[in-house]
Amino acid sequence: MLAPPRKLNRRRPLLAGVAVLGLSFGWSDAGGGGGETKPHQPEQQHGEATPGGEFPKEVSFGSDTLRSVYGNHFLFGVAANNSQLDGRNAKAAEIISRHFSSLTAENAMKWQSLQPTPGTYDFTAADRCVEFGQTHGLAVVGHTLVWHSQTPAWVFEGEDGGVATREELLARMRDHIHTVAGRYRGRIHGWDVVNEAISDGPGGLRDSPWRRIIGDDYLDHAFRLAKEAAPEAELYYNDYGLADPGKRARTVAMLRGLIERGVPIDGVGMQGHYRLRWPSLANVEASIQAFSDLGLQVMITELDIDVLPSRGNVGVADISRREEADPQLNPYREGLPDDIQEQLAERYGELFTLFVRYRHEITRVTLWGLDDGQSWLNQFPIRGRTNHPLLFDRDLEPKLAFFEVGRAGRASR
Repeated sequence: MLAPPRKLNRRRPLLAGVAVLGLSFGWSDAGGGGGETKPHQPEQQHGEATPGGEFPKEVSFGSDTLRSVYGNHFLFGVAANNSQLDGRNAKAAEIISRHFSSLTAENAMKWQSLQPTPGTYDFTAADRCVEFGQTHGLAVVGHTLVWHSQTPAWVFEGEDGGVATREELLARMRDHIHTVAGRYRGRIHGWDVVNEAISDGPGGLRDSPWRRIIGDDYLDHAFRLAKEAAPEAELYYNDYGLADPGKRARTVAMLRGLIERGVPIDGVGMQGHYRLRWPSLANVEASIQAFSDLGLQVMITELDIDVLPSRGNVGVADISRREEADPQLNPYREGLPDDIQEQLAERYGELFTLFVRYRHEITRVTLWGLDDGQSWLNQFPIRGRTNHPLLFDRDLEPKLAFFEVGRAGRASR
C-alpha cells in the first residue's frame, strides 16, 4: 500500500535510474513489489555528479501504472510525435501504451501536416496515431481542426490571388473538417475543434484570419461542421492562459454565447502550460469551477511545467512568440539541479492533488509530450534551450515528478 503524500524531504536523494520498459510503481515502507532498486545515478551538472544514494525505503515496485492509478478519476493522456509511434522508439511506445489511457497527436492532425497544399492530404502519421491508440486501448483525441497557426497560407488566399472571400473560406473549412473528422468517424474520442480563438488582451476574439474573413460566427460553423462529420465524437474548445482571470472571463462569455445559440460543444480544454510559481492553484481552481458551471466537461490539456527563467509574459503560450537568446535564461544545460527537481515534483503533486479533487468535473488530463528532450519548450520562446518540463527525462527515465503524480492519484483511492 502506498504511503500518503508528504512534503518532500530536500535532503533525501532523487529517484532515478528506473528501468522503464516494465515500469510500474508503488510506495511502501515494507518494500516488496518485486524488482531490484538500482544505485542512484543522477543527472550531472557542470560535469560533476550530484551527491546521491540508494532509493528511499518507501519506494518499491508493484503492479500500478499511472493509467491504473487515475483510471477511476479521469483519462490520463499524453501528446506524442510520429517517431514515438512508428517503431523507431520502442521504449517510448512501451511507456505510452503502459502508463497512458489517452493519446493526442502533437502535430500530425494539424492542417499543415494533413493538407499542406489544396486538396492534397497525407494521413500517414495521423493514421498511425489512431491505429496505435486502438491497438493499445487509448482514447484518441484529434488536435486540431481550426487554428490560426500551423495552417498553410493558401487556406486564406482567394482564387484571384487576393484574400479569400467568406464563402471561399467557409467552403475550405467544410471540406477539411468533413474530410478529416469524417475519415476517423467512430475512432476519435473527441476533437479540439477550435484552438486559441480568444485574444490575450481586451476585446474577446483573437483577430485571426478566420475571424477577419468569416466573422465572429466562424466558431459556430466549425463546431456544427464537426458535429456533421463526426456525430459520435466529443467536441472541445482548447486554449492557453485560461487560469488568468481576464482571459477566463472572455472565454466564459464566448462559450456561453455558443451554448445559448445551440452550437454543439461538449467541453473546454484548459492548456496547462504552467510554471513553478504560475499560475496560482486558486486561479486554476476558479477556472475549473467557471467552465464546469457552464455545464461543460473540463480537461487539462497540454500540461507541462516550464522550469527556466523568463523575461515575462508567462501566461502567453502563443507559438509565434520569439525572444532573443541569453545564456542566463538557459541555466540547466547539463542537467536539472536537485532543488529544482524537487520543486518541479512538488508543483506536479499539488496540481494533480487539485485535479483529483475535481475528478467529477475533469474528464481528462493530458501531458504535452512524453519526455524532456521532445518538449516544444526547448524551442519556445527562445530556440535551442534545455528545458525539463515533463515526467520523463531525456533518457526516458522517470523523474521525481513522476512519482509525486502517482502519489497524488493513489492518495484518493
